[in-house]
Amino acid sequence: MMAILDIIRDFRTAQGEVFRIEGTQDGPYAAVDPRRMRIEAAAGASGRIVVVHTAPDMSSLEIVAAEDARLEITEVFLAEAFAEVAVKQSARSLCRLTAVQLTSANASYTIDLDGRDAENMLGGVFLAGGEEHCVVKLRTNHNVPDCRSNSYIKGVASGSARGEFCGLVYVAPDAQHTDAQQQNRNILLSETAHIATQPQLEIYADDVKCSHGATVGQMDSEAVLYMRQRGLSEVQARRLQIEGFVGDVVRRCGVEPLCETMMEAVRAKMEKL
Repeated sequence: MMAILDIIRDFRTAQGEVFRIEGTQDGPYAAVDPRRMRIEAAAGASGRIVVVHTAPDMSSLEIVAAEDARLEITEVFLAEAFAEVAVKQSARSLCRLTAVQLTSANASYTIDLDGRDAENMLGGVFLAGGEEHCVVKLRTNHNVPDCRSNSYIKGVASGSARGEFCGLVYVAPDAQHTDAQQQNRNILLSETAHIATQPQLEIYADDVKCSHGATVGQMDSEAVLYMRQRGLSEVQARRLQIEGFVGDVVRRCGVEPLCETMMEAVRAKMEKL
């Protein structure tokens, strides 16, 4: 966990309750334990922000992307924080979020696509062990036509841990040509772990392309057997399978030095599952 903090010490600091991005950032910015923060990306601006939660606090983050803005947001939970994130996107803006919960946490995301051709991509992972409880809530509002969203949440729980995902895609009347995809995939590593999932669609337009799905299951026993036949122990095979399961989400974050460090934190967490 400390390695993540070491990495972001080299980033510039996003300070103040309002952090405004003009033009194109040269490198990523970091915000540690923000209680209340508003990130504004001006028209045509682009930037990368890493938000890290290290304390069990309440957090409120508002993200506003003007026309043609490009934002990459990575949120990492190292402590049991309660975080609310609201994203508002104007025409032709792109916002990609990557959220990683490495302990108990409660994260709520509300995304409003308010301008034509806006696009949002959200990838999330939670790893819960022992008595931990991870919650991800997501509401994506397609308020105008011609917008796209893609959310992909993965969860792993062991011991007596609990996980929750509640996702809603809302398509407003006349928000035609909406393209919205929502997927939630989960793995249980014990008989006493539990993950509840509730993906939903609420659609009031007729010319749309929307899908959602959710699964909760055990590890792939055939894949584990295949790896064991090639010299890996059962523990090694299971760890590799989990690493592959969550790694495709974690590695999507757009901050290169942070991606591998987060994967190292994932591996450390798996040692405890």
